[in-house]
Amino acid sequence: MAANRAFRVFEGGKFGVGRFADMADGELDAGNVVIRSLFASVNYKDALTALGKAKIVTRFPCTAGIDVCGEVSESADPRFKPGDRVIAHGFGIGADHDGGYQAVNRFPADWLVKVPDGPDAALTPFETAAIGVAGYTAALSVDLMELNGLAPGKGRVLVNGATGGAASVAIDLLAGRGYEVVALSGKPEAADYLRALGAAEVIDRKSYEFGTRPLEKPMWQGAVDSVGGEQLAWLARSMQNDGVIAAFGNAGGIEFKGSVLPYILRGVRLIGVNANSPMPLRSRIWQRLAGDLRPRHLDRIARRIRFADLPQAFDDLIAAKAVGRMVVDFSLG
Repeated sequence: MAANRAFRVFEGGKFGVGRFADMADGELDAGNVVIRSLFASVNYKDALTALGKAKIVTRFPCTAGIDVCGEVSESADPRFKPGDRVIAHGFGIGADHDGGYQAVNRFPADWLVKVPDGPDAALTPFETAAIGVAGYTAALSVDLMELNGLAPGKGRVLVNGATGGAASVAIDLLAGRGYEVVALSGKPEAADYLRALGAAEVIDRKSYEFGTRPLEKPMWQGAVDSVGGEQLAWLARSMQNDGVIAAFGNAGGIEFKGSVLPYILRGVRLIGVNANSPMPLRSRIWQRLAGDLRPRHLDRIARRIRFADLPQAFDDLIAAKAVGRMVVDFSLG
């Protein structure tokens, strides 16, 4: 791999064209901390960016990749020193600031979280990247839901779009905390994978009857939704009294039609989950991910790929062939 090999999005097509390129030292974006990239996760948003299928990049060229875990090589901020392991996500990374798919990167110190490495709460760099922004979103969802009354023993929790990266981690986290998790997926062949993560039941979305009544039979005390669209409308209709939904995805569309009845008759709460959260919250969630919310099955959820394999990874995500998480290991070339 060249000194600073990158996967960059250049002007062209409708929303840009992605390809590998070599970057000069003077091309690093603004910031006061330089990191050597160790691992970066591969997300659906990255695939949309790289293949020019959505208007995500705001400037050309821009390196794709919405998160990266790396080692500090230079720092002008006293909070970080060479050798520190850090994770970066949010703040426009991979959209208006160069993202994770480059060997060397530079970020403002305010965007960085140290990888937890305490005696009782520690993560390896690979584990941190395998969690990445998707796993962080899952953990933030669980945190918000529990703040709104979610608790083991009060009913089942449904995870929608279950084979996706964030949803897979959500199943693992919820099951690890003692919840009865039901996975809803359009990939029935992945049922064994979902049960191995902790799902007590797997529902095949393609054969399930969702119903159309304003209020369906109450089935779930909580739901994690990465799909949106009509499935989110169904979730609201089928929640128990005081049920809570954490919504963070739009794979099924950005619009949904619904009735106010679940909200005013059952007290259903629909919580939007924005992973670009303030740094104090971000740091707290990462500490939980290394502690009481530590995923138990990252070895099943995530697999390492070579940097050179990114284009195939993007194609698999767009074609809905991917299960779990793919993580670029920069040491593999």
